[in-house]
Amino acid sequence: MTRIAVLGAGKIGEALLAGLLAAGRSTEELVFTERHPERAADLTARLGVAAVDVAGAAEVADIVVVAVKPQDITPALAELAPALRAGTLVVSLCAGLPTALFEGALPAGTPVVRVMPNTPMLVGEAMSAISPGSHATDDHLATVEKLLVAVGRVVRVPESQQDAVTALSGSGPAYFFFLVEAMIDAGILLGLPRAVAADLIVQSAFGAARMLRESNDHPVILREAVTSPAGTTIAAIRELERHGVRAALIAAIEAAHDRSVELGRAAEQR
Repeated sequence: MTRIAVLGAGKIGEALLAGLLAAGRSTEELVFTERHPERAADLTARLGVAAVDVAGAAEVADIVVVAVKPQDITPALAELAPALRAGTLVVSLCAGLPTALFEGALPAGTPVVRVMPNTPMLVGEAMSAISPGSHATDDHLATVEKLLVAVGRVVRVPESQQDAVTALSGSGPAYFFFLVEAMIDAGILLGLPRAVAADLIVQSAFGAARMLRESNDHPVILREAVTSPAGTTIAAIRELERHGVRAALIAAIEAAHDRSVELGRAAEQR
C-alpha cells in the first residue's frame, strides 16, 4: 500500500484528496495536514481522511504532496526536512517554486516532481503539467501521472516551461471565468434575465470546449464554421479585434508568466 500525505488542505489539496478517493484510494492510504483545526475537523468528517502534523505525515508517507501557498513554503520545508524518510517522493503543487528550492531544503537526494495543476481539479477536470527535479526518475514521473489522472489530464514538460504553464493553464480558468462574466453581463444588457444568460453562456462554453477536445480541429476552423459572411458573428469578431482583445489576452498571460518568475525568485531569496 502506497501512503500519500497532502501538506496543506486548501482547495487544491482537498480536491486532490477527493479525487484520489473517487479513483479508488482508501482513506487508510491518505493523510493530510491543515493548520486550521476547524477546517481539519471538517475535512475529516466529510472525507474520512485523518489529519496529522507534518512530522506524522512524513513518518508514514511514501509520497508527500506539498500544496501550501508559495509564501508559506520556507517554514513548511523547515518542518518537513528533519522528519522526511530517505527515498520519499516529494510532489510540489506550489506555483512558481522550482524543484531546486525543495532539493536545497530537503535531505540530499530527495526526488522532487514539480506540478502545475489548476482549479478544475475540483470537478475532476484539471490540467496538470509535471517536471522532474534532478533526482526524480521516469518511474517517479509515472507515479505522479498515476496520481493526477484521477483528477484530470497530465502532460510532461521541461521545468524551464513551468512558468509559461502557470500563466497559461494554471491561471487559465480565471480568464474563462472573466470572459463568461462579461458575456453574462452583455446578455443582461440586451434584456435577458441573469439566470437565462448564465445558462446560455455556460452551456455554450461547455459545448465549445468539448468540440475543441473531440474534433481535434484548430480553433480557427471551428470559429470560421460559426462565422457566416456579413453575419452576426463576424460583426462581433470585428469589435473584439477593434478593441484589442487578442492583444490584451496575450499581454495578460505574459504578465502572469512574469509574476510566476518573480514568485520563484522571491522564495529562493528567503
